[in-house]
Amino acid sequence: MKNRKNRCAWVPEGNELYITYHDEEWGVPVFNDRKMFEFLVLESAQAGLSWITVLRKREAYRKAFANFNPVRVARFGQKDIGKLLQNEGIIRNRMKIEAAVNNAKQFLNIQKEFGSFYLYMWEFVNNKQIDGRRKTIKDIPAVSKEAELLAKDMKQRGFKFFGPTICYAHMQAVGMVNDHTINCFRHKKVKQGILKKSKLIK
Repeated sequence: MKNRKNRCAWVPEGNELYITYHDEEWGVPVFNDRKMFEFLVLESAQAGLSWITVLRKREAYRKAFANFNPVRVARFGQKDIGKLLQNEGIIRNRMKIEAAVNNAKQFLNIQKEFGSFYLYMWEFVNNKQIDGRRKTIKDIPAVSKEAELLAKDMKQRGFKFFGPTICYAHMQAVGMVNDHTINCFRHKKVKQGILKKSKLIK
């Protein structure tokens, strides 16, 4: 087909939800705490499931988790958790739901300590996006040394459902790593959109 864009091989042809996510979000550097928290909730919910399952439930998650406001989610009590367990729009796993509430509390602690959550996370890549330069999808790792260090630190801080593999997926999603394969049209565009360290600080 003429003018067909080359995308990463993991993007199903014809799946508009996946295509839009890949073309507009995946790998784009995030310097916004609300967005960081959104991916934190979604990535931990994905554990053991496919990402498309989470994408399809994303808007339901947005409504269920107070538009991904960590302050409000941190205040969720057992009554709120009980309601979430009855919400068919999200993944009704008690451990994952309780982890989201717990992680919101730890998220706020990091904000207090570092000024923002994104400043904390970006320190693990020296405030510079890692360009994976992957030739094929087979070259994309499931984890990295940076992800292992970040996951270890987050675990020590009390985060749950955020091991090294989930952590690396999170880093890919929020643009700490550019894992678009080099034949993908987004690889160069994401690389050109990288912000310098000075722009990390508001």
